Amino acid sequence: MSSRPTPRPRSDFSWFSPIQTRWSDNDQYGHVNNVVYYAYFDTVVNAFLIGEAGLVPVTGPWMGLVVDTRCSFFAPSSYPEPLEAGIAFAESGSSSQRYEIGIFKQGGETTLAHGHFVHVYVDAASRRPIPLPESLKAAIARAR
Repeated sequence: MSSRPTPRPRSDFSWFSPIQTRWSDNDQYGHVNNVVYYAYFDTVVNAFLIGEAGLVPVTGPWMGLVVDTRCSFFAPSSYPEPLEAGIAFAESGSSSQRYEIGIFKQGGETTLAHGHFVHVYVDAASRRPIPLPESLKAAIARAR
């Protein structure tokens, strides 16, 4: 039996992006709803892919499909609080990449929530796995 995850320090993550919470992120309890953190994960990974690795949404030759995800929660946040997401680049396979994502209060030192996304990279037309794109490998190397 594994022990419960604990908050991770900012130093575990190497690439960061701001997240502005939205009014609609809050639930009836006045904090960001847990499902919204998955949207934050998706947003920050795609910001990295588009801004750093050359992903061209919709018309590009490759894309990443999420095949595994998880999130652990430690402390609440609420609109209009600005947040930050950090990415750590974990194990790479021949066609897959695991992104570990931490969500922080702006300037915070430990995660409010953290988890992971595993993408399998595929040819956009056939949806069949392809080797990790060279531009992605280069972006990860720069960001580590």
